[in-house]
Amino acid sequence: MGFKPVNKTRKRIQKHRSVRKNIHGTAERPRLAVFKSARNIYAQLIDDDHQKTITGVSTLTKALQDDLAKAKSKRERAEVVGKAIAAKAKELKIEQVVFDRGGFVYHGRIKALADAAREGGLKF
Repeated sequence: MGFKPVNKTRKRIQKHRSVRKNIHGTAERPRLAVFKSARNIYAQLIDDDHQKTITGVSTLTKALQDDLAKAKSKRERAEVVGKAIAAKAKELKIEQVVFDRGGFVYHGRIKALADAAREGGLKF
């Protein structure tokens, strides 16, 4: 008996599973999946119909290192990643996406990435 602590990661995964029941990406409107770790943030465009990742960008992407060096905070780094994923989507002629926050709360770095992607021309 008594209180049994629940792991934070386990809670996030449970939230992500419940959100994923209602979110589905297609080739025309892929899922913009976001994952953040303590140091990095990752964004992928995923076609769930064919179970393929169309494209992806993260703070580890070599092409973004110059822009990321100028960023002072993790939030600014997330904005760089959001603009980059929007630019890649435009190259692939993708305008609309379904946003998948990955069970994370929609604030801070997740919100910064989403807002930057919207500024880059993505609609969700």
